[in-house]
Amino acid sequence: MAANRPYQFIVFGASGFTGQYVVEEVARVASATVGLQDLTWAIAGRNRSKLEQALERAAVALGTPEIKSKECIICDLNDLSTLTAMCQQGSIILNCVGPYRFFGEMVVKACIENGTHCIDISGEPQFLETMQLKYDATAAEKGVYVVGSCGFDSIPADMGVLFTRDQLKGTLTAVDSFVMLKTGPQGARFHDGTWKSAIHGMSDRSNLKKLRRQFEFKPLPVIGTKLKRRGGAFYSNKINQYAIPFLGSDASVVKRTQRYLYENLQESPVQYGAYASLGGIGSVILMIVTGFFFWCFTKCNFGRKLMIKYPAFFSCGYFTKNGPTKAQIEETSFTMTFFGEGYQEGQDPKKGNPSVKICTQVMGPEPGYVATPMAMVQAAITILWEQKLLPKRGGVFTPGAIFSKTTLTERLNKRGIEFTVISRPEA
Repeated sequence: MAANRPYQFIVFGASGFTGQYVVEEVARVASATVGLQDLTWAIAGRNRSKLEQALERAAVALGTPEIKSKECIICDLNDLSTLTAMCQQGSIILNCVGPYRFFGEMVVKACIENGTHCIDISGEPQFLETMQLKYDATAAEKGVYVVGSCGFDSIPADMGVLFTRDQLKGTLTAVDSFVMLKTGPQGARFHDGTWKSAIHGMSDRSNLKKLRRQFEFKPLPVIGTKLKRRGGAFYSNKINQYAIPFLGSDASVVKRTQRYLYENLQESPVQYGAYASLGGIGSVILMIVTGFFFWCFTKCNFGRKLMIKYPAFFSCGYFTKNGPTKAQIEETSFTMTFFGEGYQEGQDPKKGNPSVKICTQVMGPEPGYVATPMAMVQAAITILWEQKLLPKRGGVFTPGAIFSKTTLTERLNKRGIEFTVISRPEA
């Protein structure tokens, strides 16, 4: 890491909807955490006026007017010189500019060329895996850490599987996770940036399959009973309600982590299934209907343009151009429950069926604009402070791959994303 650079953190895309919350979180953590008062940070984006407004908003929200004096770096992705200049001023870029499939690669490339670590909050498997394919070797040569999916997608899932593994005295072989949102009277709402990413991701799924074939990976060994994969809506006796496969990046990210740990650290791979709870049969019917229309409209350019232009209509109000209100954010929280199975300590995983079960949870505040900034900032702090616990080589990593030996889980616990054990085998 270039220790002599003026800023340890630079929040890029700070005036965007999510970026503003990341700015608040950096300021909050820097001022409240012992040892971080001297953290040097700045924000970056295309428009100075909007960047100054982001600082003003953070100053008002936190009651710390000195935030307004933070540096605003002008960086336009259409001007390579400004992108290079930004990267040369920071040790870690917190990239909040999406959709990443359109705007992420040039940031990754510039960071690697200038020896700057880069983290993002992408939930787009195609972008994440493309970066690994194209830039892992180059990042390794430069000693640069590029870490994707450092928000709600997919730190709770990826670190949650590792937490479950570490809490089981034995060998964990398979985990299913179920995420559930709890909302207030006004319900949940999200900014349409996430909606756009989902539309483009669905329309380009065939290319994702082609991309994965380029890795030429051998299948990971299956330890224990093969995990049953669910392809559609189903009733789960584990949570006593209906669920569907989680459509984010969790399953992809966790699998990449397990491959890294198996191939590089010779750790036993864990099978994983990611699901989202729906509730009752009425929710299932609504999901089937909306899912069908979503699938149909993503098939053609005209349909995609319509959905992007009218996000509230096509998403039944869940995604809007204005995003959630303050009340909606404050009243929303998430719970991700992990149901694992494996072999007790001393039992040979190659003989017999799994003999023990474990249940853990990750709980946190509103996922998109509270938990995501928390996770992103703690990931950046971990890179900054725990260099000796990170992989010896640089590269393009998942959160679990790079942070498996660090105290990131403990940091998240202290910040408000809680990892707990619900039940475990008796000793």
